[in-house]
Amino acid sequence: MNVFIRKNLLRLIILIVLAGLFVAAAAGMESQDFLITLLRGLSVGSLTFLVASGFSLIFGLLDVLNLAHGTLFMIGAYIGWTVYVRSDTFMDLLTPLALILSGFLLRDVWSLLSTRLPAAGRMKRILPWAGILVSGLILFSVLRNYPIAIWDVGDYAQSPVSISYLASQGQNVQPPPATFETISPLMAFAGLIAGSLLLAFSLSLFGAGKQAEASRITWRSFTGFAAFLLAGIIFFIFNNLFTAFLAGLNTNWLFLIAVLVAVGSGAGLGALMETTLIRPLYIRPIYQLMLTLGLSAIGIEMVRAVWGRPEFTMPRPELFAGTGEGCPATSLAGWWQYHCSTMMLMDGRIRVFNEIFIPIIGVVVLVAVWILLQRSRLGMIIRAGVQDREMVEALGINVRRVFTQVFALGVGLAALGGVLAAPSIGLSNMMGESFLLNALIALAIGGLTSYPGAALGSLLVGLLQQFIIKYGQIGIAIPFTEIVFKPSPPIVPASIILLMVVVLLILPNGLLGKKE
Repeated sequence: MNVFIRKNLLRLIILIVLAGLFVAAAAGMESQDFLITLLRGLSVGSLTFLVASGFSLIFGLLDVLNLAHGTLFMIGAYIGWTVYVRSDTFMDLLTPLALILSGFLLRDVWSLLSTRLPAAGRMKRILPWAGILVSGLILFSVLRNYPIAIWDVGDYAQSPVSISYLASQGQNVQPPPATFETISPLMAFAGLIAGSLLLAFSLSLFGAGKQAEASRITWRSFTGFAAFLLAGIIFFIFNNLFTAFLAGLNTNWLFLIAVLVAVGSGAGLGALMETTLIRPLYIRPIYQLMLTLGLSAIGIEMVRAVWGRPEFTMPRPELFAGTGEGCPATSLAGWWQYHCSTMMLMDGRIRVFNEIFIPIIGVVVLVAVWILLQRSRLGMIIRAGVQDREMVEALGINVRRVFTQVFALGVGLAALGGVLAAPSIGLSNMMGESFLLNALIALAIGGLTSYPGAALGSLLVGLLQQFIIKYGQIGIAIPFTEIVFKPSPPIVPASIILLMVVVLLILPNGLLGKKE
């Protein structure tokens, strides 16, 4: 114990000072104000943690600074909104998505073909790009004519803003289903499958020269392709039935589906990014930064093109939306009975979804990922890879697959944060950049590659922000004077940056970071 205290004396002193500052801040508030501010800080800290933890995992193992992480957080929010509010659009997208992904599941086939391709020299360099160009043209020509029920960002009455408002009022009206007009279903299926196969094969050519030997082809090599092909056909045949089922589903279950789809989509996007774009650039960190920064800008513009620029809010599920009899609830039993959106606690009103549900999810994710890192084989490989990546590879472990899984996990956590943030703070094109900045500051405070440090830093960032906001309302009495100082809004981001600077000046590796 004495050895531990001596080694971490400076950290302990800083933590004690920070705890003392928060206690002093609490002493200047009414009990209900302090409780509400504390819970709001936990809520913001939980959302920040979901972004910071994924970023930390990716950087800790892969040494990749994913500057597109905030944009993926935002995309998770918009995908969750689409599933929750426009289930018809979600169902229409499943068939083309399944068919496009089907070609990528023939990895063993493409590995064999790419290693035996007779092309050499300049042709070998040109062929992949030519295949990507042709496949892109095929997919674009098919998708632009594929019937997908979607909103119109140029018409306010049919924009996501109006759709969200009507949905929050219980008027979730589904438009008539889209139908094939300029293209037949058979041609659409053929084009999507052909484009998928050509795109997957073309991308496999980039790594052909680095593959030691071709994969062995068995019947199992085609099971994934066949499964996705069958799924696409089933979604197409029963599209209207599935859409009607989702539209009539209880909003609690629909929100759960939206969360699962958003997290799965985020993990899938992360895996796709790592395998196709990040993997060739592991030894070029500057190129990684440029690439992920470019992807962030592209993602923001795509969101603006599809969902529009205005901000809007995702309706809360029924469990957190009650406003009638018995609301605000005075106990958890009353909330459960009336599904109140707010609850009275120590004479202060709190929002159940924001100040109770989100922190609980943050704690659950913290514990679950900690168990994954400390008690599972994947966690053991991740921790070993952070310490000595070459040794892990020398033990015969498929490091590439682990890298893909970690990247997918990190982006999935960010997407989870996005879909949870949508009903609490709303959706906007810049929500991802804001949370990414908070996450980077939290990681600098807690330790860039430390998972517990991500949690501690996010908690400090969330609490400090909310306490500064609250004191901006009630003011801080300056001792021995009659002056009441009220922090202005610009002081909120400045305060967490100041905390980061002070911590890094004293502990360059962060509160829980380890020396390299």
